Amino acid sequence: MSIKGSTLMKLIMTLLVRDEEDIIRANILYHLDRGVDFIIATDNNSRDSTPSILMDFQRQGCLHLISETDDDYSQSEWVTRMARMAATDFGADWIINSDADEFWWPLKMDLKNFFSEVPAECSIVEARRYDFIPRPEHEGSLFDRMVIKDLKPMNHIGLPLPPKVCHRALPNVIVGQGNHNLIMPADLKCFKSDALQILHFPIRTYPQFENKIILGGAAYERNTKLPKTVARGWRNLYEDYKQGLLPEYYNKKTLSQEEVNQGISENRYIIDTCLRDHLKTLDLSKGRTFV
Repeated sequence: MSIKGSTLMKLIMTLLVRDEEDIIRANILYHLDRGVDFIIATDNNSRDSTPSILMDFQRQGCLHLISETDDDYSQSEWVTRMARMAATDFGADWIINSDADEFWWPLKMDLKNFFSEVPAECSIVEARRYDFIPRPEHEGSLFDRMVIKDLKPMNHIGLPLPPKVCHRALPNVIVGQGNHNLIMPADLKCFKSDALQILHFPIRTYPQFENKIILGGAAYERNTKLPKTVARGWRNLYEDYKQGLLPEYYNKKTLSQEEVNQGISENRYIIDTCLRDHLKTLDLSKGRTFV
């Protein structure tokens, strides 16, 4: 694999996944192509082909797979385990803690170039997320149809979508629930830059969305360690599901062409094909297709 950035830097990504067969291969191939050296993935009780896809990459030597069978969505605990492993067992310099629906996009460089320019006194990088709007499923494959980027994304409870952080390798790190912050070490200096964005595809089809809300909502209900204020959006949507209201929420998120056009005219949405076009240079039907 050819890396444009510093060859001395080792960049590792962690992934916590569950039933992500529609997007996980594209996610891994994309990040390996953009500068990630190695991936540590935790599969949490997937019932689709996600584990076999991850095992394909593990056999190729670019991924370490952990199987987590607990079902209470202890994300902070599980991601912290991977982030510490990246630092102590795999020699990471920088660690990106990601979800399968997040694509870390450096605007002008590959990922290694970007991290090589982070000031030495900064140990955390904060990146903004931008949602891509779900489109009717008859309009084509996932990345062909989902090219409408929301410049002012909101979370499931109507608040601005919070950013996420990545960090230098730290053996004593504790990653917060949702990967939005580091709990430990405290008071690390953070570098904020619009040169790194997260392209976010949380709602792709109704079956995918419903499955995510059912499994995640039930898991949060079983978690007795987290306060009820954590993941309020997920919890609220799970209640909507139980009341039969989830299709209505999905339909509101799947905008008509008229709504898209109006949002573009109001500078709320833009057409962004950068990820779609980049993925077309990769063979998503296979495993790691470059050396």
